[in-house]
Amino acid sequence: MIIIKFKKNILLRFVYFLIFGLVCSCIMSSCYNYKKLRLLQENDPSLPKYDKSAINDYKIKINDEIIFRLISTDETISKLISPNQAGANSQQQFTYRVFSDSTIDIPFVSKIKIAGLTYKEASNEVQKRIKELIPDAEVRVTLANKVFTVVGEVGTGSFPIYKNRLTIYQALAMVGDLAEQIDKAHITIIRETNKGNEVIQFDIRPKSVIDSKFYYVYPNDIIYIRRSFDSFYKVNSYSALLGVVNFSITLFLTVLNLNN
Repeated sequence: MIIIKFKKNILLRFVYFLIFGLVCSCIMSSCYNYKKLRLLQENDPSLPKYDKSAINDYKIKINDEIIFRLISTDETISKLISPNQAGANSQQQFTYRVFSDSTIDIPFVSKIKIAGLTYKEASNEVQKRIKELIPDAEVRVTLANKVFTVVGEVGTGSFPIYKNRLTIYQALAMVGDLAEQIDKAHITIIRETNKGNEVIQFDIRPKSVIDSKFYYVYPNDIIYIRRSFDSFYKVNSYSALLGVVNFSITLFLTVLNLNN
């Protein structure tokens, strides 16, 4: 009887400890500081204030894949130079890689240097060369590999840049519902530049992020998102939590009856 009673006491203490732990978890999960989650904050002196920065258009880099559209009344030559003109229903896209010498090689046209140019500047350069063959040619150049990549503990994958100026808010929204999981104070972007990879880290909460150098996402950006420490205590499913609490109470009452 002494041994049985001893085991009951141990089990009773375990149940007490379990319920105490669940109560503490509930309290911690509900004690989020709203300032840690809210975006577009203006008057918090503890947050950084970022300077406005001029919007820099993306510049084509070596190894980029280029698509160009040629518009001309001479459809025969246009289709020879630009196979992408085969028709709107064509599923095949012909791309042109930017070689290590900064050029692309277009049929019937000698190599054209476009690395380091914006889309508009590259369009003008290609158009100038093609007009030597087709006087009324109009050219539009864009990037085939317009994607950004997200890595981290709360999301991963590559996503298309569907507009010329994709904001960091839109990019994170594409990853999924990360509102209460990510560490908003430490968003990191690895960005390719002409001088090599640049690592930039910023706090996404202040309103001054808008129009700063952190606001827009560029092709080939790698965004690193790390999990917020507070999210460890976050309750994702209150129905599951209630189930655990109900089980604990039932276990407690059972042990209490046995002890009596």
